[in-house]
Formats: sequence, C-alpha cells, structure tokens
Amino acid sequence: MNPNHNPQSSDGGRHDDDAALTEFLASLMDYTPTIPDELVEHYLAKSGFQSPDIRLTRLVAVATQKFVAEVAGDALQHCKARQATIPKDKRDRQQKDKRLVLTMEDLTKALHDYGVNVRHQEYFADSPSTGMDPATRDE
Repeated sequence: MNPNHNPQSSDGGRHDDDAALTEFLASLMDYTPTIPDELVEHYLAKSGFQSPDIRLTRLVAVATQKFVAEVAGDALQHCKARQATIPKDKRDRQQKDKRLVLTMEDLTKALHDYGVNVRHQEYFADSPSTGMDPATRDE
C-alpha cells in the first residue's frame, strides 16, 4: 500500500466536484441561453430524448452555443487565411471594403476540423435566370 495515498483526499475531491456541479446546475435556472429552450426541446424530442428537467435542456443549449461559437471562430480564421492568399493587386482593391465574407468553403473547412463532413450538390445553371418563375425573367 502506498503510504502517501490518502483515500479521504480523493473523497474530498469528489465532494468538491459534486458541489461545483450542483452550483453550476443551479446557475442554469437563472441563465437564459441564446438558443431558446423550446428549440432545444424540439430537437431533443426529435432525437428521442425527453426530460422534464429544464436544467438539462439549458445545459444542451449552452453546449450547442459553445460549439457554434467555436465553429464560427474557426471559420473566421479560415476566411482570413484565404484572404491572405489573394494576390497583392487584388487584395489592395479589397482592402478598401475591409469586410470579410464567410463562404461555404470556410464553414466546411471549420466543420471538418470538428469531424462534421458537409457535402452539398453542385448547382449548375445555363443562365442566371434558370430556376426563376417565367413571369419574372428579364430575357
């Protein structure tokens, strides 16, 4: 037996973890997440999960909000990296507008970093008006 091992210290750590978890779950009652409870409950029910505990719904909302924020931040980094690869003469013209445009390519790369594979079918059109209502075409 290890003389430095104190079984009570691991129980004390567990008690601290339980207290922190209890405090965190209690704080979820006062927190209003960005993603509405009804939306989270809808998708939880759609996946076959139901719980009457609103704290669990809000915990899922907070985790989802964190995931979306991280993906958006990574997509921004991909966008900036893409902008940096543009030739200098084109970049000088774009510097006047200073806006960054998030593309599906940036988002796909960011999601791929998290193990989410996005595949979208290529869209081909013979002309810009393809797929429009014939009454609204300007041909």
